[in-house]
Parts: sequence; C-alpha cells; structure tokens
Amino acid sequence: MSEEKQADSLLARQMAIPLYGDKKLFTGESRLAHADGMANIVRGIRDDEELISACYLFAVHDCLPNPEEWLKNNFGSGVAELVNELHRLIELNGKTRLMPAEDSEKVADKLMLKAQDALLRKMVLAMCRDLRVVILRLSSRLQTLRYYAMKKDDPQGAKTYGADTLALYAPLANRLGIWQIKWELEDLSLRFTKPDIYNEIARQLDESREARLAFMRDAVDKIKLMLAQKGIEAEVSGRPKHIYSIYKKMERKHLRFDQLYDVRALRIIVQTVEQCYEVLSIVQENFRGVSSEYDDYISNPKPNGYRSLHTVILDGRDRPIEIQIRTRAMHEYNELGMAAHWRYKEAGNSEKSNQSTEDQKVAWLRQLLAWSSDVKPESPQGVEDDHVYVLTPQGRVVEMRTGATPIDFAYHLHSELGHRCRGAKVNGQMVPLNYKLKTGETVEIVAAKEGGPSRDWLNPELGFVVTNRARGKVRQWFNQKAVEEMVNAGRDIIEKDLARLGKSTFKLEELAKRLGYDTVEDLYVGAAKEDFGFKSIEKALKPKEEEKKEIFTSKSKAESAKSQVLVVGVDSLLTQLARCCHPAPPDKIVGFVTRGRGVTIHRADCPNIRHLDEKGQERLIEVSWGNAEGAVFPVEVLVVGQNLPGLLKDMSEIFMKEKIAIIGMNSQVVKGDMHWRFNVEISQADSLKRTLKAIGDLPGVYIARRT
Repeated sequence: MSEEKQADSLLARQMAIPLYGDKKLFTGESRLAHADGMANIVRGIRDDEELISACYLFAVHDCLPNPEEWLKNNFGSGVAELVNELHRLIELNGKTRLMPAEDSEKVADKLMLKAQDALLRKMVLAMCRDLRVVILRLSSRLQTLRYYAMKKDDPQGAKTYGADTLALYAPLANRLGIWQIKWELEDLSLRFTKPDIYNEIARQLDESREARLAFMRDAVDKIKLMLAQKGIEAEVSGRPKHIYSIYKKMERKHLRFDQLYDVRALRIIVQTVEQCYEVLSIVQENFRGVSSEYDDYISNPKPNGYRSLHTVILDGRDRPIEIQIRTRAMHEYNELGMAAHWRYKEAGNSEKSNQSTEDQKVAWLRQLLAWSSDVKPESPQGVEDDHVYVLTPQGRVVEMRTGATPIDFAYHLHSELGHRCRGAKVNGQMVPLNYKLKTGETVEIVAAKEGGPSRDWLNPELGFVVTNRARGKVRQWFNQKAVEEMVNAGRDIIEKDLARLGKSTFKLEELAKRLGYDTVEDLYVGAAKEDFGFKSIEKALKPKEEEKKEIFTSKSKAESAKSQVLVVGVDSLLTQLARCCHPAPPDKIVGFVTRGRGVTIHRADCPNIRHLDEKGQERLIEVSWGNAEGAVFPVEVLVVGQNLPGLLKDMSEIFMKEKIAIIGMNSQVVKGDMHWRFNVEISQADSLKRTLKAIGDLPGVYIARRT
C-alpha cells in the first residue's frame, strides 16, 4: 500500500476525532472505538484505503449539517458514496429491526418472518450502488458484537443484535464468501441468543481440548514427515471448529457432541490440485479411514464456490479426525471469498487469473448475486434491480416492480386500502399518487373512510398504476359497480312488469328459474341488458297446466317429425333426425343405417356424411320427405355479433314474426364477440332462410346461419 493511500485513512481518522469527541453509539460504544474496530476488520479482508477511510467516517452524518458535501470536498466522491450508502443501510436496520423466527410458535409467523428476512437481504443489495459497502456493514455489525462480548452487562440488547445478525448479516457474509466474518458473526450471535447451548458446547470443547491438541500435534508431525519424504511441500495445521457450525450440525443431524466426526480437524495446504489428490492417497494409505466420510469438493464445488477434499481418519483409539486438503488459492478463496481475488490480483500470485480487471469485477458481481438472481449489475461498481423494496410504517419490507406507485403499494397491501387511497407520504413527505417509489423508502397511505378508485388510474399515460394486480383490482371495482347498477335497473323493470301482470307477489326465484337464470341477481342483469322482455315474463307466468299442455304439444310435433321421412322401398322403418345437421324440409337428405337404432336422417351436405369412409358409404340409403304438414323440426342457429343493448330483443322479435318457436338459447363471448346459439322449431327451411336474412341485416350482426 502506498504512503499516499495510507495518508488518506490517517487523515480520515484525524478528522473524525474532533467530530466524534466523547459521543457514543446507541449500544454505548465509543464512536471512535467502533471506527477503529471496523478498520481493523476491513484490513483483514481488503487493503482498500477508500473502505478504511469510510470506516473512520461512518458516523459523520450524525455530526455535520451537510455531510455529503463535506465528504466529497475532503475525500472525493468514492469515499463519500460509500459513507452515504453505509448511513442509509444503518438507517434501514433501525426501521426493520428483526425478530428471530424461532421466537414465534406459529408456523405461519415463522414463514412470514423468514420471507421478510429474504426480502430484506435483497433490499440491502439493491440499495448498494457500490457493493463494497456491504463489507463495511458486516464489519460494523461484527464490531458491535465484539463490543457486547467485552461488555457482558446488556444481555437483552446483545440478544436483539444477535438475532438480527443471524437473520440478515451472517447469511450475507455467507453469500459473499467472507467466511472469517461469517463464522465470528454466527458464534457471537449464538452466544447471545442461546447462551446455554453455546456454553455447553464451549465447555465440551474445552474439556476435550488437551487430548485433542495432543493427538493433533502427533498427527501434524507424522503427516509432515510423510509428505516431506514424498517431496511434497505443504502447510499442515489444526483447523478451528466453530461453535455455531457444531450447534447446527448437532441440530440438523440429531447428533450428540461425542458423535461428531469433525471436532478434531486438520488442514493440509499444498501448491497444486494434483498434489491434493496425491496427499489424499498418502493419508489413506497410512491411516484407517471412514469410507462413508469422503467428499470431493474440488471436482464438484459447492454452489458458493467452496473447493476442498474432505476425508475422516481414525487414531489408535478409534477417535475420528477430519482432514481437509486444498491448494493455497482454494484456501484464500474459502476463507475470504471473492475478496481473495483482489489480493491475488494485486500481489501477482502465480495462480492468479489471466482475466482483465474488468472481467474479474464481473466475476465478483456474479458471485455476489448467486443467491439473488433478480439483482443485476448496472456497472462494474454497482447493481440494478428490476424491483424496488419499500417499507411500511411498521418496518415490513414490500417487494414491488420497478416504477411502482403508492397506489400499487396500497393495493399490494389490501384491496380495500387501494380503493380508498387518496394520498401518500414517502419518508414523511406528501407525494403525488403517480410518484415512482425507490428502494429503501417508507410509504404511508392516506385513505378515506369510504369511496372508490378514480377512472384516471386506468389511464396509462397518467402513470397512476403500473402493476397488473392493482390494475385488475381497479377494473374489478368498476365492473362490480356496473353490475350493481344493472341489478338496480333490472329490479325496477321486473317489478314494473310484474305489477302490470298483477303478479307482484310471484316468487322471483321461481321466475328466474323459468327464464333460465341461476339467481335473482342474474335475472335482474338479464332484464337490464334486454335479454328478454315483457312477453317472455308473461309466458313464464302462465299456469303450470297450460305450460304442460304446450310442452306436450311441442314434443308431439317434434316426435311426429321423425315419422315424416320415407325410406325408399321400405315401409315402417324406424327413423330419427340427426342432431349434427338438423335436417328440415325441403333440405336434400340421405339415410344412414345404424346398428340397432334404425336409420338416421342427415342433410346431404352434412360433414359427417361427406367424410365417411368406403364401408360407411355402403350403409347410405335413399330417403325422401313424406307428408310433413303440421310437423315441426328442431334446428340450431348461430348468430355472431356485437353485444349491443337491445340486439337480443330485436332477434327474438324476428323469430316471433316468422312464427318460429325458440326452445333454447345460450350465449358466450369469444374473442370479444357475442356468440348466440338458438334452438328453434321450424316447419319449412325456407322460412328459416328469411329469418336468418332478416337477423343478418340487423346492425351489429356479423353472421347468422344454420349450424
């Protein structure tokens, strides 16, 4: 490190001394002592003078009226940006102080808290334009835990910070691959959150320490001698076992302390990958091993990039000891994560990558983002996310798409809150409802006691609503209001028509059923849309005796239609009209001999007849219409058009004018158009042609034809 660069951090410390004075942090720690602790931690990770200077200046925002300008003028934009972002992260932590999921007995609460932890970790990375600020935040948190470990008289405050660390900061350190910080964060946090468990594991480690160290010294000497005899230069040492990792393994595998294989552990560091496997072979030849305990993380690295060979051997008393074998580069990476590449790049190590500085920055960013694929690098020095992470006044993190507004936020929380949204405060200041929210902001909705959304919210040019959820909720509200208006209008129509008929007391549920509606509300909507008129109501209210008579007469006519077909050369042969093409006089027809059901009569141009194979053609016979006087034939009609008010009423009147009875009808919307299917009874196809032409001439009708 150059003297000029060292002078920058020394200057930062000197300028911080009069600013901090005797002031203390919320925890009670001296600000200057906290800054010194942070700087020492950062130096162990990265010799970066901007980072170290930022450590000393971490609290200037609480000491100066214009900190951003002061920082930029005295230390440049790089340090100023780091300190500004660190201040934002510290403020964020104050707003979102976490509670450990283990403190809740409800599964739903645990899941919600874990989801919030994950969102908060995303939020931290999304807020950092310079990802180095995460290292500053981790260093600050580790220094706070170290202070509590020395203080020993604030268990509640320490427990809160420990729970917060396990939920947010230890996972961040893990994803960054800065293991030396991760392990200490976890051990100290466990000490504060579960002191009984921590002390019990520590006691058992201490009790077995002497025997463990004696065996490890013997094993180290023996392995060094064996490797030296093979001409392999290696560093062999005992590997510290961290209490938190012991606790998690015991909990995960339901093991006792004495059942753990890796409490006694050695680490062997060599120069090349080939030597790793050579050392493994030597160890296995000279010690009894546990075959089930072997992992090759060199050929198959862990998702976070960790690489090493793991095996377990036994001493003369069958006590297990774990052996880890790796190269120096692997060790640096495993201990410091991607930060190790900075050290290798600057030191000119023989195993350094041939990549350019820009390529290494991209690789580092990819490693950082492995746990959060939706955070994308904006530049080699920052990341950009396609989401924003904002806070409720209670500190809950809410993930929204980029460009989301307060209205989107309100609908995300609750539909009713969105409907009644009339204003919004962001960080305590009123903002327009089309304000674009930014990560880290606290949003408070100002709502009316009652009311609904504005139609302007659906105008994309005004930018009030950008999320599909909010837009759908607004449309749903207006659609519901439209239905309510139609229900009210239809109720008035039904009540007036029943009054004209002197049937005001008639059960509306029965009337709805007779007119083909499931509910009275659907009946009202149908009346408002003019799907039926006064005549339909009058017919539906006829006494049941008359109704049965009409039904019987209609069925008799329909049944008689089946006997109005003559099969050439055969008398009294059972015939039936095909339902696929609904033939009616004077259609050209053909008979198809079925198995057990007589002859089915089809129109000659029926697709089913035209597509018969050779064997099917042999079963066709010649038929003709007999005396069809007085008979009626069922026919299906398709009408396609716009859903215009009164159009259904006009079509019904045309059928009535041509004296064609409608015996069934259904409708559906297909690609924005209405499709009506009428089941009618006719005596001659010619009358239906006139009817279809008249319907086709109606405004808004595209197609009117037989099916």
